[in-house]
Amino acid sequence: MQNTRLLTLMALFIAIAVVGAAFVWFPAGVARAYPIQHAVNVIAAVMLGPIPAIIIAFVTGLVRILTGTGSLLAFPGGMIGALLAGLFFSKTKRYYMASVGEVIGTGLIAPFFAVPYASILMGTSVGAFFFLPPFFVSSVTGAAIGLLLVTRLAKSDRLSDLTKRAYTK
Repeated sequence: MQNTRLLTLMALFIAIAVVGAAFVWFPAGVARAYPIQHAVNVIAAVMLGPIPAIIIAFVTGLVRILTGTGSLLAFPGGMIGALLAGLFFSKTKRYYMASVGEVIGTGLIAPFFAVPYASILMGTSVGAFFFLPPFFVSSVTGAAIGLLLVTRLAKSDRLSDLTKRAYTK
């Protein structure tokens, strides 16, 4: 029963991130910002933990690439942000730390991973500072949305109930 609940929540988060990317985006320098993915990373990291959050980010990126609504850069940005959001929250149990982890992971660390990744898989030869502004703007916006939603959910007993289940395995 617990695995079914986890898989259902993961599928729901993937659907929200994929559909959200189609409708909620804005230009951020040389790229487009998709803040819903970052909001989902924060919420999933708090509710489900770091590993499910990484899987959600990976599958979301994969679906977006296969449907033509995303680029290969969705992988390093989304997955690193989800990992750090989950780790920061699991260590501190502070909701805002999940947002901080998302911004550090996606906004500051992922651009450095994007350089060789983009060079090998996309044939571009740009530096990390090319990716840093759009990644940072997108992650800050999405992390703020995620933090707002998590704090709203925390006022109900459902979030604490789900969080306890995720972090007491």
